[in-house]
Amino acid sequence: MNAPYASDPATALGRKFPEEEMSFRSCFQRDRDRIIHASAFRRLKHKTQVFVEHEGDYYRTRLTHSIEVAQVARTIASALGLNAELTEAVALAHDLGHPPFGHTGEDALHVLMKGFGGFDHNAQAIKIVTSLEQHYADFDGLNLTWETLEGIAKHNGPVVGDLPYALAEYDAVHDLELATHASAEAQVAALSDDIAYNNHDLHDGLRAGLFCDADIAQLPIVGAAYAEVDARYPNLESERRRHEALRRVFGVMVSDVITTSKTILEGTGARSARDIRYLGRPVVRFSESVWGDLQQIRGFLFTQMYRAPSVMEKRAEVTRVIHDLFPLFLSTPQTMPDNWYALAKGMDETATARIVCDYISGMTDRFALLEHARLLPDH
Repeated sequence: MNAPYASDPATALGRKFPEEEMSFRSCFQRDRDRIIHASAFRRLKHKTQVFVEHEGDYYRTRLTHSIEVAQVARTIASALGLNAELTEAVALAHDLGHPPFGHTGEDALHVLMKGFGGFDHNAQAIKIVTSLEQHYADFDGLNLTWETLEGIAKHNGPVVGDLPYALAEYDAVHDLELATHASAEAQVAALSDDIAYNNHDLHDGLRAGLFCDADIAQLPIVGAAYAEVDARYPNLESERRRHEALRRVFGVMVSDVITTSKTILEGTGARSARDIRYLGRPVVRFSESVWGDLQQIRGFLFTQMYRAPSVMEKRAEVTRVIHDLFPLFLSTPQTMPDNWYALAKGMDETATARIVCDYISGMTDRFALLEHARLLPDH
């Protein structure tokens, strides 16, 4: 039974374009299913997490990451009495707006779009699900419920100040109440993202040889997990030892969020999802002690993985790819495919830049590299 502050599909705020809902699927289930069937979701298979997609079959991609986030999110939502389908929909959609090459690609596009409204992957996700996906007869986008759109836009907290243009444009015609916190379900999706990447980046960094088991055994939470495994399974083969330890790290994070958030939620006195939005503070959180430990883990990953020389070398290479392609398409939009050129034809520079940005941000790692080699063979 769901808690009173859970999002209720029976009282959902509806879709921008009214549709008759189905008897055998709730509106949030339909949102989830539409996201899974979206072209942008499929392209996540070939978009990087930290490593460029083609570097190894075992590294996480945006797709496998999104699936892991959704799995964690459903578990936490169910334990907290929240709506698991809405939580899963937001979790599956949270990275739809990421361009090729992960945060490196996002940083590059943000620099290039400085004079044209900037670039933000959450805002781009909204643009994808409200206009760029064009498969349905009655509307552009996926026509998701207000609750799912809200969760995609502000799962990391209120969005205030200068809004990214893609988000501002949509919010002007469909108010997402950006200054408030999102539903508890969306907040669960956000922390599930933290849990998933903290865990799998340790896995991937180990596999890539950027650090070793002894290095991470010095970290809080991780060290205790290795010690527990060693005590229970002496002389365990190294790959199994690693997996057993990191799944315990995973369990610590999930359990902490559930325990901490349950106490917070029950203490709010909230009687509806709207009450959660207007509390003025997040309700899904790690405990202070675990949050402090995770900051240490995150700091380790930043220096040893995200800023490792081999990763930085690849970052520089793929940044150059984006910086080469953008001005080429901006100055000669006819080098884009015909359907994209048709959109840009006759447009001013700002409108053309935004079309170019949409085109590039939708590319997979592989396609961006191939297009760069085809169009700019001497660069």
